[in-house]
Amino acid sequence: MTDVPMREVVQRGLWFEEFEEGVRYLHRPGRTVTDADNVLFTTLTMNPQPLHLDAAWSAGQPFGQPLVNSLFTLSTLVGQSVSQLTRGTLVANLGFGEVAFPHPVFVGDTLYGESVVTSKRLSSSRPGQGVLVLAHTARNQDGVVVATASRTMLVWTREAGERAAGPRPAVEDAGEAIG
Repeated sequence: MTDVPMREVVQRGLWFEEFEEGVRYLHRPGRTVTDADNVLFTTLTMNPQPLHLDAAWSAGQPFGQPLVNSLFTLSTLVGQSVSQLTRGTLVANLGFGEVAFPHPVFVGDTLYGESVVTSKRLSSSRPGQGVLVLAHTARNQDGVVVATASRTMLVWTREAGERAAGPRPAVEDAGEAIG
């Protein structure tokens, strides 16, 4: 083995320049929703809706079973995109446009996310940053669209993002502290 340092690749999202309009970014793996997910998310957000929490009551409603909290579905959809698109490259989430839930999600469904860049431009007021609009779509295990959302966000350009991140800490031998 030589003393030449090995090139390192750090997992990150995409810099502004790397986003391409008209490309569908598929976020994998999927996420199978459990009853614990639904109950925990619903109660953590102080939502007392029996449609999410009461199986006996929900059995008498039009869908015949509890519905997964739609904000859990939205949060999962956005969360699925982070590793691939914005991990360490996002400056800020600027907001959501139209959000829709065209089909219910039930416990046991598996959510698969995808995103398409619908527009991108460099920020006129924040040098080194760009504004992106993404169209997010969540599908269940059968390919049925269960959620859509438009999201506007601010991301770093490569040069500014690398400068803002500063030097990375050196990693010592296994078992030693990171310095």
